[in-house]
Amino acid sequence: MRALAATDPYIFRYKWHFLGGVLFVALSTLLAIFPAQIVRYSFDLVGEGIDLYHLFAGTRAQEGVYSLFGRSVLFYGLLIVTMALLRGIFLFFMRQTLIVMSRLIENDQKNEIFQHYQSLPLSFYRRHNTGDLMSRISEDVGRVRMYMGPAIMYFLQLVLLFLLIVPLMLMVNVKLTLYTLLPLPVLSVSIFYVNNLIERKSDEIQRSLAAMTTFVQEAFSGIRVLKSFVREDDSHQQFIRASDNYREKTLSLNFVNSLFFPLILFLIGISTIVTVWVGGQEVIRGTITTGSIAEFLIYVNLLTWPVTALGWTSSLVQRAEASQARINEFMNQKTDIVSRQNISQEIQGDIVFDHVSFTYPDTGIQALRDVSFRIRPGQTLAVIGNTGSGKSTIAALLCRLYDVTAGGIKVDSVDVRDFSLNSLREQIGYVPQDVFLFSDSIRNNINFGLDHPTEERMQQAAHDANVYDNIIRFPEGFDTKLGERGITLSGGQKQRVSIARALVKEPKILILDDSLSAVDTNTENAILNSLQRIMHNRTSLIISHRVSSVKLADEILVLDDGQIVQHGTHEALMQQEDGLYRALYERQLQSEEA
Repeated sequence: MRALAATDPYIFRYKWHFLGGVLFVALSTLLAIFPAQIVRYSFDLVGEGIDLYHLFAGTRAQEGVYSLFGRSVLFYGLLIVTMALLRGIFLFFMRQTLIVMSRLIENDQKNEIFQHYQSLPLSFYRRHNTGDLMSRISEDVGRVRMYMGPAIMYFLQLVLLFLLIVPLMLMVNVKLTLYTLLPLPVLSVSIFYVNNLIERKSDEIQRSLAAMTTFVQEAFSGIRVLKSFVREDDSHQQFIRASDNYREKTLSLNFVNSLFFPLILFLIGISTIVTVWVGGQEVIRGTITTGSIAEFLIYVNLLTWPVTALGWTSSLVQRAEASQARINEFMNQKTDIVSRQNISQEIQGDIVFDHVSFTYPDTGIQALRDVSFRIRPGQTLAVIGNTGSGKSTIAALLCRLYDVTAGGIKVDSVDVRDFSLNSLREQIGYVPQDVFLFSDSIRNNINFGLDHPTEERMQQAAHDANVYDNIIRFPEGFDTKLGERGITLSGGQKQRVSIARALVKEPKILILDDSLSAVDTNTENAILNSLQRIMHNRTSLIISHRVSSVKLADEILVLDDGQIVQHGTHEALMQQEDGLYRALYERQLQSEEA
C-alpha cells in the first residue's frame, strides 16, 4: 500500500465526497439490516397469529385476532417497503459520492500526469516509448480509479455489515452463525484466485488488441509503401495471425467467466442449505423460531456479495498498487531544465556560444566539442556539415531543449539558463528538422504558436513561406483538414507550412533546421528570397546540409564530428581549396548537374 499513499491528497481534496459516501454506506447498511429483523417478527407473528386464530375458533375474539393480525402484517409490510425505498435512495447517493469522487480523482490525476509529462525534458522521451506513456495515463489511472471508487465502497460495506450483522447473529444462535459463515471465506478466496486469472487473461487480451491496433495503424499509415512493394497479401496474413491470437485469448477468458458465476452460485447455495438445515434442527430443539431462519437467510444474502467482492477488491487493490507504482515512477522524475533566475525580457538577438560541449545523457554520444561562435543582432549565421556533425544539437541547445554539458550559451549577455523558459521560447521561431503537423486545419497548424492570431499575419506568413498558392488551391483553403501527421500534404508543403508556423510568431530569433531539404531548387530560391526580407534585422540561424541554402548567410560555420572546422563567408570559404565547405559545394554541384 506504500505506492497508493500517493492517492491520499486526492481523498483529502474530495473529503466531503468521501465522508458523505461513508455516511450513505452506513445508512444504506442499516436499512438493509433492519428489514431482516422485521421479517423475523413477521414470521413469528404469522405463526402466533395462526395459533391464536385456531385457539379462539367459534368465539367473537377470533374476528378481533384476525383483524389485529391483518393490521400488523400490513404495517410490517409497509415498513419493509419504506425501508427498501429509503435504502435505494441512500445507495444512489452512495454511488453519487464515492463513485463520482473516483471519477473526479481520475480526471485530476490524468490532467496532472499530462501536465507533468509536458514539463519533462526531451531526454525523457528518448528513453520511453509513446505506448508506455499512454498506458500509464489511461490504463494505470483507470486501475487506480477502481481502487478509489468500487474497492473502497465495497470494503466499507463489508466492514459495516460484518460489524453489525455478526453480533446480531451471535445473539440469536452461536452454532447457526458459525455454520452459516463457514462457506463465506472459501467463497472469498475462490473469487480472489479466479478474479486474478480473469485479470491476467484480460491483460493478455489488451496486449493482443494493442498489438493488432498498432499493426493496423502502421499498415494504413504506410499504405503507400505497402502498395508500392505489393505486400498486401503478406500484410493480410499478418493481420489474420494477430486476429486469431486475439480470438483465442478472448475465448479463453470467456471460458473462465463461464465458470465464475456458477462457482459463486454454488457456494451461495451451500450457505443457504447449511442455514436451513442447521436452523431447522435448532427450531426442532426449540432454541430459535422459524423467523430466525428467515432472518439468517437475509443476513447470508446480505453478506454474500460483500464477501464475494472482498476477493475482487483485493485483486483491485493489488492491481491499483502496481499501477500507482508505475505512475509514481514517472511522477517522481523531475526536469532538470529549470530557470535559475526566471528572467523575462525582450530579446535583441545577440547570441554567444562559449566553449560549448554537449553529450546526450541517454546515449552518451558527444555531439559538440568546444564550440564557440557569436551571432550579432540582425545577423544570419549558417551551420553546415555532414549528417551527424552536431548541427541540430546547436538549435536544440539554443531553444534550451537540453542544457550544455560544458561551457555556456548567452543571449543578450544573459545565460539561457537564467531566462524564463516561456519567455525564451516564445521569442524563438523554430522550424525543426522532423516536421510535425497536427491532425487539424492548416489554419490552426500555422497559428499554433499564437494565442490571438489574425488573418493578415497568417496569410503573410504563408506568402513568406511560399505555400499560400498551394493552400488556396485546396477546396477549403486554410480550413482544409490535414490527415495524421499532415499526410494530406507533400513533404515540401509540410515543410513550408512548418516554416509559416514559425514566421507567424514574428520571432526575435529564427531557427531553420534543415527546413528546405524537401523542396526543389526553384522553390528553395523563392523561399530564400522571401526569408531574406524577413531575416533583415532579425537574428537568424540556418542549419542545412545543402550549400545552396546557406550561401546567403552573413557567416557560415562548418561542423565536422561536433567541432568547428571552418568559419567565414561563402566567398572566403570557397577560396580554401582543401576545405570541407568547398568539397561539399562541388559534390552537390556535380549532383545537381547530373
